[in-house]
Amino acid sequence: MSSADVIPGAGPVAERATVRLREGGPDDPPRYAPEWLQLREPADASARALDLLDPLRIRLANLPGGKAGTVVHDLGCGTGSMGRWLAPRLDGAQHWVLHDRDPYLLHFAAVASPRAAADGSRVTVETRRGDVARLTPDALSGASLVTASALLDVLTREEIDALVDACVGAGCPALLTLSVAGRVELSAADPLDAEIQDAFNAHQRRDGLLGPDAVTYAAEAFDARGATVKLHPSAWRLGPDEAALTAQWLRGWVGAAVEERPELAARAQEYLQARLAAAAAGELRVAVHHTDLLALARPVRSA
Repeated sequence: MSSADVIPGAGPVAERATVRLREGGPDDPPRYAPEWLQLREPADASARALDLLDPLRIRLANLPGGKAGTVVHDLGCGTGSMGRWLAPRLDGAQHWVLHDRDPYLLHFAAVASPRAAADGSRVTVETRRGDVARLTPDALSGASLVTASALLDVLTREEIDALVDACVGAGCPALLTLSVAGRVELSAADPLDAEIQDAFNAHQRRDGLLGPDAVTYAAEAFDARGATVKLHPSAWRLGPDEAALTAQWLRGWVGAAVEERPELAARAQEYLQARLAAAAAGELRVAVHHTDLLALARPVRSA
């Protein structure tokens, strides 16, 4: 199977994270196509854990200077789906700082951002292009909240430590959603499901990335630094109404597995075609498991 069959971001590509510059230059092509981010946005919105919002609202209401409004840093914002989901669920004036390495995505996110909070208060936006893996507490000075979606699993231990240190050092909570959990359920079960899953998970751990281990590592890192951590499942549950997303996800999932274990190629191609046919016929249901993390760092009070 060729990676050309897959929208960038849905399957194996040479570099997966949109949020890191590293060796890349300012004119590097984007690593995630906006078409993929737009395709997955409704499933992301349905999956995110609403149960984490009440403790988040309570913390935001009690932050020092909270009455002046909420400043949210959205890391690896992509097309801005996190802001479109969260801003209308929070009360009060909000200022969103959108971070990404792709200028096109930043423009899209800014233009499509919500303009009103849950209570009608104003929402404003600014964009910052750069490397969120090198965030410092100073970069988050004045932040009320850090958010990210599908970010942790494309970071290394060192990058997660830096992110956690920045959030804890700034005393701001972090809502980090939709980290892959490494588990997939498909109907009806096939003997190759487990092999594809294991090979995909191994692919996600390439080059020191944490993949499905990331959310556990991040939770432990926040806890070790004194933050209160809450975890909640946030699975995609895909059925006939999500057939287009299911098809792209399947191609990416199987493609990454074959890239990791080329000896699977012949069996995986037959498996993929059968799964795609079932999806097109409305007969396939898939649960792609993720985990949302809310970390409530101790507030830092200014002198």
